[in-house]
Amino acid sequence: MKYIMLPLLFLLSGLKAQDPRLAQEYFNNGEFEKASSLYQELMLKNPANPGFFEKYFECILALKQYNAGEEILKKEMRKKPKEAIYHIYYGNLLTLMDQAKKAEQQFEQAVEKTPADVMGVYKLGNAFIQLTRYDLAIKVYEQGEKIIKPPTRFTYNLAELYRKKGDFSRMVLYYLNGLEEKSVQLANVQSLIVAYFSEDQYRELQAQLYERIESKPDILEYPELLMWSFVQLKDYSGALRQAKALDRQLNENGSRVYQLAMTSYFDNDYHTAIEGFSFVRDKGPSGSFYHESCRQLLVSRRNLIVEKKDYVPSDLVKLEIDYQKYLADFGRNYLSAPLIIEFAELEARYLGKIPEAIQLLEELIKVPYIDNHIRSRAKLDLADYYLIRGERWEATLLYSQVDKDFKEDELGELARYKNARLSYFAGDFQWAQEQFDILKTATSRLISNDAIDLSVFILDNLNQDTTGVSLLQYAAAELKLFQNQYDSALLILAEIPFTDPEILFLEDDVWYLQAKIFQQQLRTDEALEKYRLILEKHPDEIRADNALWEMAKIYDYQLKNSDKAKELYEKLFIDFSNSVLAVEARKRYRQLRGDKLQ
Repeated sequence: MKYIMLPLLFLLSGLKAQDPRLAQEYFNNGEFEKASSLYQELMLKNPANPGFFEKYFECILALKQYNAGEEILKKEMRKKPKEAIYHIYYGNLLTLMDQAKKAEQQFEQAVEKTPADVMGVYKLGNAFIQLTRYDLAIKVYEQGEKIIKPPTRFTYNLAELYRKKGDFSRMVLYYLNGLEEKSVQLANVQSLIVAYFSEDQYRELQAQLYERIESKPDILEYPELLMWSFVQLKDYSGALRQAKALDRQLNENGSRVYQLAMTSYFDNDYHTAIEGFSFVRDKGPSGSFYHESCRQLLVSRRNLIVEKKDYVPSDLVKLEIDYQKYLADFGRNYLSAPLIIEFAELEARYLGKIPEAIQLLEELIKVPYIDNHIRSRAKLDLADYYLIRGERWEATLLYSQVDKDFKEDELGELARYKNARLSYFAGDFQWAQEQFDILKTATSRLISNDAIDLSVFILDNLNQDTTGVSLLQYAAAELKLFQNQYDSALLILAEIPFTDPEILFLEDDVWYLQAKIFQQQLRTDEALEKYRLILEKHPDEIRADNALWEMAKIYDYQLKNSDKAKELYEKLFIDFSNSVLAVEARKRYRQLRGDKLQ
């Protein structure tokens, strides 16, 4: 007999274990009648398990059996008069029964009965959160702070509740309290800020941080967070002030400032990068980042001149002196090779010292152990400087060497482009145009775009002026510009009769070249006027997007008129969406707008 009873006991035990799972399955499927019957049975069999009552009560609410629910709940509350959670259930029930005033009374009683244990507070707070009663959840956690030590256990919860309510000032207050009390990690706060903060809320955060840094300077998380917040807003100058203060306070020997300067550099904020690298350099040769800071300082100053055209003539001389000092201190070798190429560019393009630039590069290409790409870059620049000096055959020889050495490489494409352009300068338009046609499929989009522009330009002009005389004049002016002979270039352009109806097609091209010359001469207003004329009279011609781009950069970097620059960048990526410049225009527009770019 006992052998028969044993399997039966196992079967009954299995059925009993299945009841909660079956009840949950009914509940999940919306079969609340069946679920309520099972949960009622489970509740009666397991009075110590509050979870079964909660589920049973949820079923009653889902079935809208409010009167029955009220009766059951009151009975349960009489059994456990200190159980605060029942008041929330009752308040919710009364809300559903349209008895709002009585519901609020129940909710307040729940808050008054906040238990003196952490898990009880969490349970009560979460119950209010599920009802989206954030104000009452806040009261629960604030009550918990009063009766449970340490009171910092609920700092994060309160911060999150104020975030849900949209009270960002209080939210920031509690996040900062959490940092001070070590109950909230800095990385967690940063993640939440990235996810939820607008620019105005960053400003609120910074305002509170400034106050706390002044009153509690020893809490390092405050300046850390302040510096980080400036970086998120792309305000690298503000971030640098905090980085310097932290460097001095923590004796970091420039490491933090160097990293921030690099971030500024890569985001094209060269002014802040220069200030940061100077700070690290001034710490002296014993610093870990001394050499790199000296190098990056030169590169940043060079980029400010070459990319932004943001300089006065005296800046060129100062930079020349500092290049010379760097090479004297660190030597001319494979490590300093890229810097020597940039130094030669300064000498040739900006200071007009062609012999010095040529000597720098002639010596560089003989230095052993230099990477072949860098050596070939030096050859291409050396060829350019030979051409500036009028030595065409020396130039084409070097272009051809690089083309041969890097046939399938972007460097080879650039060499072929430069050789084709040299033929264009010399008036061999047919051969040049054929080479530009081949380069339309170049790997580099910039080379491809420039090749397309010149190919189309040559064809259009020869089709409209079969003598090619006006094109010869224009190419000669371009060569003079390339050779830094600005006045000669302007004189040649002045002789082109582009107002003649038969030569009118060259009008926008002449204006564009004049504008480029004016830019090199820092005659900003005259350059802008020429670009405006192109956009006004030739908005559909090939020069229009380039003119708009150059105008935007002038307003952006030289005139410091961000609003006007933003307007022009936006016009470029909207009206010329297929332009090779559209992507960069959109990127810079978003930076000026203050977007947090990744």
